Amino acid sequence: MKMWRGRLLLVVMLCCTLAAGCGKAEAGTEADVQAWEKERPLQIGLSIDSFVIERWIRDRDIFVSTAKEHGAEVNVQNANGDVNEQIEQIKYFIKKQMDVIVVVAGDCEALSDVMKKAKDAGIKTMSYDRLVQNADCDMYISFDNKEVGRLMAESLVRDIPEGGKIFMIQGPETDHNVEMVREGFDSVIEGKNLEVVYESNCEGWLAEHAFDYAKEALEKYPDVRGIMCGNDDLATQVFRALAEDRMAGKVCLVGQDGDLMACQRIMEGTQNMTAFKSIEEEARLAAEYAVMLGRGEPLKGGDKTIHDGTYDVPFLELKPVAVTKENMDDVIIQGGFHAREDVYLNVKQQ
Repeated sequence: MKMWRGRLLLVVMLCCTLAAGCGKAEAGTEADVQAWEKERPLQIGLSIDSFVIERWIRDRDIFVSTAKEHGAEVNVQNANGDVNEQIEQIKYFIKKQMDVIVVVAGDCEALSDVMKKAKDAGIKTMSYDRLVQNADCDMYISFDNKEVGRLMAESLVRDIPEGGKIFMIQGPETDHNVEMVREGFDSVIEGKNLEVVYESNCEGWLAEHAFDYAKEALEKYPDVRGIMCGNDDLATQVFRALAEDRMAGKVCLVGQDGDLMACQRIMEGTQNMTAFKSIEEEARLAAEYAVMLGRGEPLKGGDKTIHDGTYDVPFLELKPVAVTKENMDDVIIQGGFHAREDVYLNVKQQ
């Protein structure tokens, strides 16, 4: 940013010289640059891994609208699941001398170097929802992902009191959140009478992989009692596999994100719970804190830190909620996340 300010000062001085015919020297001072900066909208670059998961479109829209309300402009880039493309997008943001770069990482380790380059260039950086490793970002905002795993495991323990075999069909290993969810999940089922007999990871969060993995697992273990899915998008494909084998509703199914189809399945009795994360709150807060970073304002409430492998990063941690049939109305419908008529589309409303 020092380079940017230097160029801007030069431009201001030249403009003043041309306009005033080499008039008063103080016309092109640092004060002029500060005035110019004050009028210039804050520039935020937002790079999103992909929109293959339903929630990210909603995140984008809320982030952009909130940033606009606070006087910032957002340049949104979609990497379409290509990590090399995401790296190029961040390089583009650096070249454009953005004030803040916010990233939903597709690969939490592959982006380390380019995010450090952004910071070295004087640009503020934020890891959104997924923590970029070893990058010393200025801020990380996400939910308590270990708690997400704990909520999933607690649901299976509660709904399968007699115990039995379970599957874990998770997101990609390159997503740091997947590791955190797994830690929380394992901490609950340890010592319980649930046995993990099959595990898989869906590269790039591609849901179609979940269908194939579920079919493979069901062929080996048709007596499965529960399935933990990395998110509700994966759970939709696992549900398809269960339905084909006439097992939907007979096997406990859990996911996360509160997707509409997952909420419908919960009310229909074919999914047990979803770990709901208020993405409206996350996106709104991320935009507000991005503006604070860009303006050099103190980060209120960001007193917690998380280790990114090398550095301790300021961490704003949000709390997930386990949504079941019992609290669907209170959390999802009254919270305005989904409309009642949509959630109850396939069931008789009470």
